[in-house]
Amino acid sequence: MATTKKAPTAKAAAKKTAPRAPKQSAVHAGEALMYTMTGKEAGTIALPAELFAAKWNADLVHQVVVSMQANARENSAHTKNRGEVSGGGKKPWKQKGTGRARHGSTRSPIWVGGGIAHGPRTERNYAVKINRKMRTRALASLLSKKLKDGEVIFVDSFSFDAPKTADAVKALTAIAKGAKAETLATKTKNAALIALATKDVNAELSLRNIGSVMTEEVRNLNVVDMATKKYLIIEKPSEAFATLMGRVTKN
Repeated sequence: MATTKKAPTAKAAAKKTAPRAPKQSAVHAGEALMYTMTGKEAGTIALPAELFAAKWNADLVHQVVVSMQANARENSAHTKNRGEVSGGGKKPWKQKGTGRARHGSTRSPIWVGGGIAHGPRTERNYAVKINRKMRTRALASLLSKKLKDGEVIFVDSFSFDAPKTADAVKALTAIAKGAKAETLATKTKNAALIALATKDVNAELSLRNIGSVMTEEVRNLNVVDMATKKYLIIEKPSEAFATLMGRVTKN
């Protein structure tokens, strides 16, 4: 038996044909929300275009990251060549008549206990020169990229009366909930880099036992630490921006 479809009501038809209204954002372009340690909104902060509106340059960021890692490399491996090992002053046996291969010294690399050929030496220098403009442009490029991806969180202040890891965990959990950054509280490794506006011993001691986060002063912020962490949490944005602008706009 054939079934007949019911005609849509006028209300349903109007709802179906009416265009959807665009979502209204609470934050305008060039601004971002700021949170407290309890995860509540603490107003908005204006974002400098020099720091957060730079073009993404993956090649530049990669070049700076690799160069900084090379500069941080410790050259401790060292082997002795045939001129540095002990022994071998006398020819092992005469040149002919023994039936054995010819050898002139037991220091030869083919002998057990002899010198090492082409081994690592401490004389090797892994340092790579990085121009200041490359560093600053890579920093601005990565800051802009992380902000676009929703991986930058601004906090008005980290204030601890005394070093206490439990208070730090509570604060990070609240910030993660308020900023809707779930992995900030659940990620076990490389969850966040917390950039403190100034040196704060209580904050550093409270956060250092949390294995998924790392603290650093804003003046020491670099692309290697930022690139290896999921989120970037910036404390006291106004002070932090002043410090970063001094680095980016420096002649």
